[in-house]
Amino acid sequence: MLETTKELNVELGDRSYPIIIGQALLGTMDLTPWVVGAQVMIVTNETVAPLYLESAKACFPGKQVDTLILPDGEQYKDWQTLNLIFDGLLEKRHSRKTTLVALGGGVVGDMTGFAAASYQRGVAFVQIPTTLLSQVDSSVGGKTGINHPLGKNMIGAFHQPEMVLIDTESLKSLPAREVSAGLAEVIKYGLIRAPEFLAWLERNVSALLDLEQEALAEAIYRSCACKAEVVALDEREGGLRAILNLGHTFGHAIETFAGYGKVLHGEAVGTGMMMAADLSARQGWITDQDRDRAIRLIESARLPNRAPAGMTPDDFLRLMAVDKKNVDGTLRLVALRALGDAVVTGEINSQHLSSTLTTYCLN
Repeated sequence: MLETTKELNVELGDRSYPIIIGQALLGTMDLTPWVVGAQVMIVTNETVAPLYLESAKACFPGKQVDTLILPDGEQYKDWQTLNLIFDGLLEKRHSRKTTLVALGGGVVGDMTGFAAASYQRGVAFVQIPTTLLSQVDSSVGGKTGINHPLGKNMIGAFHQPEMVLIDTESLKSLPAREVSAGLAEVIKYGLIRAPEFLAWLERNVSALLDLEQEALAEAIYRSCACKAEVVALDEREGGLRAILNLGHTFGHAIETFAGYGKVLHGEAVGTGMMMAADLSARQGWITDQDRDRAIRLIESARLPNRAPAGMTPDDFLRLMAVDKKNVDGTLRLVALRALGDAVVTGEINSQHLSSTLTTYCLN
């Protein structure tokens, strides 16, 4: 059992909010100070609901707590499923003083946040992420949205939560594959901004895979602190915040090619970060030794090191053309100038990119 909770703030002026990290917080912590009115709608999915829904309801004593259970899976991150949230809110007569609560992984968090941004032109919401990936990434920073068949996360809004509650106990129910997927986003922070954290991860990756609570709490705290710092400097991804997408342009292409839900987001990002490191080395921006160090750490988290079977360099180029970082038709990628120093650039040698794509499409 963790002896103390950890807390940090995302500093956004009058929209600042806390991230509270601890063990066995669900069901014991009163979250009503972050509820705007008398109504609460908890949105979760069919996998998470049997595990944590009753505990989550207990966090809102004295409130009208309604619940909505969605199907589970990235393939349901779409307009049809989003409308189920609006249906539930309207059927239960929730007003603009309602507070939505996202209980689940990144899909639930992104859709609930988008619903909160849209319902009656914007209502409050609280994030209770239950996967490692959502705890260190998607629950923090206010990015919300849904997928489109032609591109991932292309429809959405920036909408910050009132608070984020991270209960490390919930990770004990995660399949090993989901843990590895979450570690991809943890490793990302070390690669883009925190070389000392990268070294810590190299020493502690086995403990994280084994779900050791102290190591998890430290990794989650340091990841959230890094993201909170970047979001505070660039809330709406005007520049710096785009470095949080290391590996994501490659990764989103992999997810779209495979079909949403076939490859986990973190798995695709893990492969994408290897590709970004490989490309950075070909560009002469990092050494081969640093490239190999980054790839070794990603592989040690038990993440895939190749694109899906059948995916070609042309598939990558076609799908990468639909990316939010691109400007006026120019492909822009997040690359590494050094381990711990990421940059968003359109200055990519096409031959280097082709070589990286060919290497990672060998099946």
